[in-house]
Amino acid sequence: MIRSLQLQQVRSHKSSLFSFESGVNIIVGPNASGKTNTLEAIHMLHTGRSFRSSDSDMVSFDEEWGRIDGEVAGENRVVKITSGGKKSFEIADVAYKRLPYRLQLPVAVFDPSHLLLLSGDPEGRRRYIDDFISQIDPLYAESLSKYRRALQQRNRLLKSDNLQPDQVFVWDVQLAQHAGDITRLRLQYIKSLEEVAAQAYQSISSSDDALTIAVESKLPLDNYADGLAKKLRDSFELDRLRGFTGAGPHRDDLLFTLNGHDARVSASRGESRSIVLALKLAEMQQLSDFSEVQPIFLLDDVFSELDGKRRRTLADTLQHYQSFITTTDADIAAEHFSDSNVIPISR
Repeated sequence: MIRSLQLQQVRSHKSSLFSFESGVNIIVGPNASGKTNTLEAIHMLHTGRSFRSSDSDMVSFDEEWGRIDGEVAGENRVVKITSGGKKSFEIADVAYKRLPYRLQLPVAVFDPSHLLLLSGDPEGRRRYIDDFISQIDPLYAESLSKYRRALQQRNRLLKSDNLQPDQVFVWDVQLAQHAGDITRLRLQYIKSLEEVAAQAYQSISSSDDALTIAVESKLPLDNYADGLAKKLRDSFELDRLRGFTGAGPHRDDLLFTLNGHDARVSASRGESRSIVLALKLAEMQQLSDFSEVQPIFLLDDVFSELDGKRRRTLADTLQHYQSFITTTDADIAAEHFSDSNVIPISR
């Protein structure tokens, strides 16, 4: 839980101080008043990164540094950011160059862009599942980091002149090994997420429709490492010609189906929103089940995007977590909560 937040030269906040309650906190103000910036700072204190853009963008325009202070989980946390993007952390007066995984705290973010998760590009769906699993499994976060470094090295070599297959062999081996771990854990956690999301969808839609979530790949999911190793060998010339690696977890997708039909193309607008809401509710439950501490929920101007029933469903879940809701109209959110902490922000 976060009790207080102080911002100095963070985006639109030259100097701001906030106090939060353990339940629902409604941050209300006009557009461009800094509501989303406040959520971004909360996210940074918990995870060590922004959920919006590069860290350097968090520093106020024409300033050289920004600072975020907060009381989080009973400890004082400080994040210092330079205009060049360099970060440093202090937790309980201990300094860190980066926020250690063991000190990162679970956060779920829900903003209007997530409502386009199904109709958007595969990169957005991969980013969603990578962020989710990385919060609850350190092996996944480590494997993903190692895979990305190996991929970067292989792609750099692919742009070299007179490249031979044996020169990328070491990176092929590393990619296949880490890809096997990534895919195995994706399958495990997606299955767990699907079980909860499927029930949530039926409740939201008041139907018996069957929602499924799966990994979509051109490689064999039951033996991914060997399949990728072979694919990398067979496609070396093609990869060299186009200058990038065309197969692996960074090219896979998430497949959502409703009653056996691909929901990415067949779901109506209402069905898509119900699927995303079910996914977010399942995400919160999974973060609670797999994390040692209770997650917090950040909702950036989504209440106005949902209809009455979906708002009520979301509000019922928020009652169980410390939550932060931004809105331009406090009445839209407050009508669903008998007890909330309303925080006004002006330009």
